[in-house]
Amino acid sequence: MGCAISGLGLAPRQAPEPKSEEDAVAHLTGDQIDMIKDSWKVIQEDIAKVGIIMFVRLFETHPECKDVFFLFRDVEDLERLRTSRELRAHGLRVMSFIEKTVARLDQMERLEVLALELGKSHYHYNAPPKYYGYVGTEFICAVQPILKDKWTPELEEAWKSLFQYVTGIMKRGYEEEERNRRFNVVASAKERPDKKNTAL
Repeated sequence: MGCAISGLGLAPRQAPEPKSEEDAVAHLTGDQIDMIKDSWKVIQEDIAKVGIIMFVRLFETHPECKDVFFLFRDVEDLERLRTSRELRAHGLRVMSFIEKTVARLDQMERLEVLALELGKSHYHYNAPPKYYGYVGTEFICAVQPILKDKWTPELEEAWKSLFQYVTGIMKRGYEEEERNRRFNVVASAKERPDKKNTAL
């Protein structure tokens, strides 16, 4: 089950990384935003199917990702995953986030807030940033057959830039939440009275 993103197999091609997520979004031209929005109209028609394909592929190519998902951790049978109501529901939640992302392409401040909050919530799900990029890769592989001849190298580059931007901000949100939690733990430990000094 190959994918054009890889050239030969499932591994993504190595593209030069922008210096920051702001650089990635600077790469999104008006034409790219229009291409993403137009392609989304087609993808939207198969939103549940794309969500399932994306996650089955993710677990197939990166089985270690299942460790983050309590419900799917011990499921080895990919066919069972394809028909899982829980996986369908999670896929729809992710696709809903992508839909909100596309809707906010003309309002980058709102998009940044959305991605930052998602990164913070992923800290609580115990889903580290190293997995975020995999989802974009599998999304791209899942939508290519749906878009057929509408899929072009230019459209692929636009989606890759968008995912790079969003995952960069999510990572920042995750790290912010991690720092806040560490600070709160240290602060609450300092506020606790020393038991030796409270004895009467």
